[in-house]
Amino acid sequence: MGKANFRVAGAMALLLIVANLAVAWIWDLPVRDPDGVVVPTYVRLPVIVLLAFLVDVVPRAVWAAWGHPGSLPSALVGVARRRWDRAHVVFMLSGLGAWYVCYATFRNLKSYVPFVNHHIWDATLARVDRLLWFGHDPATVLHAVFGTGLAAHFFSAVYIAWIGLIPVTLAIALVWTRNRVKGAWYVTAIAFDWVLGVAVYYLVPTLGPIYTAPDNFAALAHTDVTTIEQQLLDERIAVLADPWATQAVQTIAAFASLHVGMMMTICLIAELVHVRRSWRTLAWVFFSLTVLATVYLGWHFFVDTLGGMALGAAGVWLGAMATGNLDGFRPRLATAEEDQAPEFSDSASTAA
Repeated sequence: MGKANFRVAGAMALLLIVANLAVAWIWDLPVRDPDGVVVPTYVRLPVIVLLAFLVDVVPRAVWAAWGHPGSLPSALVGVARRRWDRAHVVFMLSGLGAWYVCYATFRNLKSYVPFVNHHIWDATLARVDRLLWFGHDPATVLHAVFGTGLAAHFFSAVYIAWIGLIPVTLAIALVWTRNRVKGAWYVTAIAFDWVLGVAVYYLVPTLGPIYTAPDNFAALAHTDVTTIEQQLLDERIAVLADPWATQAVQTIAAFASLHVGMMMTICLIAELVHVRRSWRTLAWVFFSLTVLATVYLGWHFFVDTLGGMALGAAGVWLGAMATGNLDGFRPRLATAEEDQAPEFSDSASTAA
């Protein structure tokens, strides 16, 4: 049977903690809260969990008490007890904890890359791109096809939308689903993505086309991504100048593309756990747009997207192995358990 737990994800989290502390000690580097410059983690995570809980409980309680406002308090208590038994609370907290430790240590280890491996592979990857695109630069081709005005704003929106997508999918997997085997598989696969991603960053350090060939992107309209790109460059300069004098972390790395990798993980998991066809189609469309956006905007070389696809697929397979969802060597959901239907069918009299 599938294993609805996060033992392997937790083991990876511990492994990354050891690696994080070891690299920080050997190279005399600080350990930072990767998002602490904006909102501290101890504030942000509880707020996210509370919001996800309310979105899970409140609409169901309102529906159950529809037409009987006085029954709303009892409906809220009833839905909370039904949806949030001890097993699901433990599942959600352990999954969120394992995922966040992997994420936070990944961000710190990524920040250390320039201190550990000084080689930059951008020139090599640019040559590979031109080979794959028959002598042409992929980003230049996309600029010619889509233009450099409205398309820049569109692809910027796609890129920024991705940033919010991962928390939403985690909320689905940890809070809203009641098939914990599916949720454990997805969250563990994402944890593997972090581990594989940071390993590749150390092996193949890169900056990305926007930083090594900025003239190729000078014609693009100014977008929110333009601001982010400059902010990340400023943070990299500050960290390299004196990592102890700033709270920022260095986050520039191109190979492989984790944007593409995690979208591949999302799409493959959606297929393997039999998500509704319309949602699977939407996921693949967004995956395609993410590939185009990362190359068009200069975040990644085209070959980075291929590396990301391989990384995301590997994360799914390793996650399947870790959660008991392998049939031989083939990833396959190992339980027939189905998500519970939402309690929108509860009658007001039952809630009362």
